Amino acid sequence: MAIKDLPLEEHYIPGSAACPGCPASMALRMVFKAIGKKMIMVVPACCTSVIESLHPYTSFDIPLLNIAFEAAAAASSGVAAALETMGRDDITVVAWAGDGGTYDIGLQALSGAFERGTNFIYICYNNQIYSNTGIQRSGATPYAAWTTTTVGGKTEFRKEMGEIVQAHHIPYVAQTSIGYPEDVYRKVKKAKEIKGPKYIEILAPCPPGWRFDMSKTAEMGKLAVETGAWALYEVENDKITFNGKSKLILEGKMKRKPVEDWLKLQGRFRHLFVPERDEKRLKEIEDHIDMLWRRYRSWVGIEK
Repeated sequence: MAIKDLPLEEHYIPGSAACPGCPASMALRMVFKAIGKKMIMVVPACCTSVIESLHPYTSFDIPLLNIAFEAAAAASSGVAAALETMGRDDITVVAWAGDGGTYDIGLQALSGAFERGTNFIYICYNNQIYSNTGIQRSGATPYAAWTTTTVGGKTEFRKEMGEIVQAHHIPYVAQTSIGYPEDVYRKVKKAKEIKGPKYIEILAPCPPGWRFDMSKTAEMGKLAVETGAWALYEVENDKITFNGKSKLILEGKMKRKPVEDWLKLQGRFRHLFVPERDEKRLKEIEDHIDMLWRRYRSWVGIEK
């Protein structure tokens, strides 16, 4: 789908408290367009709790439940159960959480909801930090990235949340990026039509957290894919398909750009280049991405 063909109706309305260039806002517009007004959204503590605007006002034209940090999937399970009891199968339940509330604090509730077969879409907008509470590291923060709690650079590689979710063998799992809004829309639209638990993760480059200019959000989302630091894929009933430029990279039809092209634009990696290049950590990052792509190729039976 081309952007010009997206629905014109908006449920993300003026008056939000989002930062300029906020990737969550961009993603929310696509989610609302893909699902429409017949939805109930569950939001734990995260940036979106602020983006909604201050009571008694709101910038979301849909029913929404704000819940405790760890409880997004549990609350969604309750909403889904209530709708089932009422015989309402026309309303989509969406849990919308950041990476802190997904990779870390909310992981146990998420796993439980998947095990129970809850009929909902869980969407993680991944800005790779606890952005709302001061830019602390999360389980999604990349290796060597600066945060307020890893001032010399994080010493661990990020979790592969997509793989953790795939281990639950739910009907639909997808990774996408705000750099490709049409891909976000398509995957959310597809998830809406599938019964049972669905998981979508959207890479959401955060200008204040990643330390780049607010006009570059979409560019950062694209470059993450082009360098192989993030992959676009979807898994339907355990069958994986790579999408867009990730598919071209996987098949050898497109060469990955150097990961430095992505790192250099982010102030959170500045210490890898100034006052002098940190060759050791830069190589470790490149080697890690190489390893990920070897694993991706093994998933689809490509030996290279």
